[in-house]
Amino acid sequence: MLENIEFANPDFLWLLLVLPLAALWFFLKRNEQAASLRISSIKGFAGNSLLPKLRPILYILRIIALAAIIVAMARPQKEDISTKTKTTKGIDIVMAIDVSSSMLARDLKPNRLSALKEVAAKFIKERPNDRIGLVAYAGEAFTKTPITSDKSIVLNSLREITYGQLNDGTAIGMGLATAVNRLKESKAVSKIIILLTDGVNNSGFIEPQTAADLALEYGIKVYTIGLGTNGNALSPIAYNADGSFRYGMREVEIDEALLKDIAKVTGGKYFRATDNEKLEAIYEEINKLEKTEIEEFKYYKYEEMFRPWVLLAGALLLFEWTLRNTLFRSFI
Repeated sequence: MLENIEFANPDFLWLLLVLPLAALWFFLKRNEQAASLRISSIKGFAGNSLLPKLRPILYILRIIALAAIIVAMARPQKEDISTKTKTTKGIDIVMAIDVSSSMLARDLKPNRLSALKEVAAKFIKERPNDRIGLVAYAGEAFTKTPITSDKSIVLNSLREITYGQLNDGTAIGMGLATAVNRLKESKAVSKIIILLTDGVNNSGFIEPQTAADLALEYGIKVYTIGLGTNGNALSPIAYNADGSFRYGMREVEIDEALLKDIAKVTGGKYFRATDNEKLEAIYEEINKLEKTEIEEFKYYKYEEMFRPWVLLAGALLLFEWTLRNTLFRSFI
């Protein structure tokens, strides 16, 4: 009866501490309350009834009834809580992903692109209240998914991103400008771009600085990520006869000065990911930096549960009165 129960007046429960003392007082004093008769022999009472020995049950019933009354006075209630959430400040996010051949380098496991997709998928799942879009770029750029609140669409599109969909190269300016174009009409309070690359700008007809200025004009914050180890990495260097890549050691070149400048101009932040763990930590930090404000409403419904205790006390007192005036009836 007390499962998932709270008490409106819990102070009354302190009265329960008196009940053990009352019971102890009764059992210590009960001999004094009974009449005594001295006789020379008890042979005539050999077949006496067991009822006198059971008489204390009347007091026990009264104690239990009193305990039930105290619990009822404490007003046990069953609490039912329902919640409703409302997004007060949503965030629109576009992830601009470099898909050039260098993203197949194996300094991250199994390669840079696969490692990125795994971490990005986790990031997307942790943003249930935001709209997210995807832009892929290499020597050119295109919108893979416009900003949408349907995370299943975004995740499916992310899985479909592979090398070979675009001409090779690294057009950072094109990738950033395309992402800005996806967000410029957004009415969201906060708009951000997560731009990831593992190289230097060597393609496209839009300069990265121009794209950064556009982002600033539209109030878009850009977080930039340089992906790749320090030094050399096992990277594609040529094609084999069957069309597959031949791998060899190549120096990792990332235009960190450019990425830092883009982040600074737009009010974002630059990160460097040299392995899988650091890449995951970067996305976790961005997740913490860009929090969506959610308003939560709680509705409380209380169901009064004191009535069963009152009925229990009444039933016990009635049972005690019945026994006292029938089986345990005494005469003065």
